[in-house]
Amino acid sequence: MLRTNLPHLESIDDFKTMLESGKKFAVVCGRMGPMCIPVYDAMENLQPKYEDIKLMDMNFDGPTAAKTIRALPETRNFNGLPFTVYFNEGKVVAATSSIQTKAQIKEILNSKMQ
Repeated sequence: MLRTNLPHLESIDDFKTMLESGKKFAVVCGRMGPMCIPVYDAMENLQPKYEDIKLMDMNFDGPTAAKTIRALPETRNFNGLPFTVYFNEGKVVAATSSIQTKAQIKEILNSKMQ
């Protein structure tokens, strides 16, 4: 489990439940490393401003759950961690790889998730 204050997706069932719920959510799939920690921090800071969007994390090295994110066509060519995927009504609306600033994340939340 990642040491963040974000809700954790720990299993394929957790992921499927979120996906099937139709809720707006974003998943940061990574490790506790220098490229991922700033994204977790930005998501933690943004969460209170986006109460209708659930911002979550997922361990990239987890035995099963991360396979769901890594198998998405939108992440197929990603090389850098974290993989951040944004879902709206069960569909991927944006996906990014590597470090993202708070401003970049906010732009995606405002343009793709509203």
